[in-house]
Amino acid sequence: MEELSRIESQMEEELVSVAGFRDPTEAQMAKGMLEAAGIECLLQGENANALYPGALRVKLQVRAADESAAHALLTDVELDDGE
Repeated sequence: MEELSRIESQMEEELVSVAGFRDPTEAQMAKGMLEAAGIECLLQGENANALYPGALRVKLQVRAADESAAHALLTDVELDDGE
């Protein structure tokens, strides 16, 4: 949790959403793929989706500077289902 707070504080003003997922498992897979490529990212709304599965979208967010690279990676594996 401390790591998440550190990343959030560093990225707070420069985050952009690159994908949205109804399935939290797909969101976690996409997050792991971006992290493996060296792109720091966060999932917004992951816990809320657990309350109402499928009702809310989990947003995958990255730094604005990493937006193009993130979209390219997500598109290459067809995980990006939009926002």
